[in-house]
Amino acid sequence: MEYGINILGIIPLRKEPQDQSEIVSQILFGQHFKINEIKPKWIRIQLADDNYEGWICAKQYHEITYEDYDNLNLNDFPKVGDKLSFLEDTSSGEKHPIPLGSTLPYFHQGTIRIRQKKYKFNGTIASDNPKDLELYAQYFLNSPYLWGGKSILGIDCSGFTQVVFSLCGIHLPRDAYQQEEFGETVQLSHIKPYDLVFFVNDKNRIHHVGIAWGKNQIIHASGQVRIDQLTNEGIIHSSNNKLTHRLHSIKRIIE
Repeated sequence: MEYGINILGIIPLRKEPQDQSEIVSQILFGQHFKINEIKPKWIRIQLADDNYEGWICAKQYHEITYEDYDNLNLNDFPKVGDKLSFLEDTSSGEKHPIPLGSTLPYFHQGTIRIRQKKYKFNGTIASDNPKDLELYAQYFLNSPYLWGGKSILGIDCSGFTQVVFSLCGIHLPRDAYQQEEFGETVQLSHIKPYDLVFFVNDKNRIHHVGIAWGKNQIIHASGQVRIDQLTNEGIIHSSNNKLTHRLHSIKRIIE
């Protein structure tokens, strides 16, 4: 088995090994993975932090050893806390843009390293503190909705909750239905800010998630990251007062 890590700002994770295939998620800088299958132009991977699987272009990763993979698993490295930051390659001086939530492997005194590569980082480190969840969630306000997206330039509902919680030191799985399996179930009458709120489609399947926000409000990615009204029925769109998502359950992740 082989192993790899992303050293680009962000790359697409696709459902099938072709450029036209659906993007199921995105891989941020510093995320590492197992390689489960190799084709001439594509590799099928499984991410270490949430076990998500898919295909990436074989030109878009850096190979690492099992020892590297194991060490990366054993350490909880800091994450980028700025909306957009840059790494500077110490050998070439080239700058590499990296998004909010990127991982900084072996960060020490402003330097990170990945095998023989070393980079300088002068940005902000995420606090790793649940008290800052409101701050990080607000960073994404008005970011456009993008199926499979995980950055301020495009993000989906569960990508939004996963990235925001990760900046606060809380690791969630990738999809809404997986996230719903975590935490303590609470009733709407006892909801608190930062509870995760889940919604179902016409087939009664969980398909949407957001974060409880203020009094009877929710922040979520729908068209864009926005704040809407939350009722016992579900989400009421702030601009037209229509019910857009039907309430399923509420889970408390942060006590």
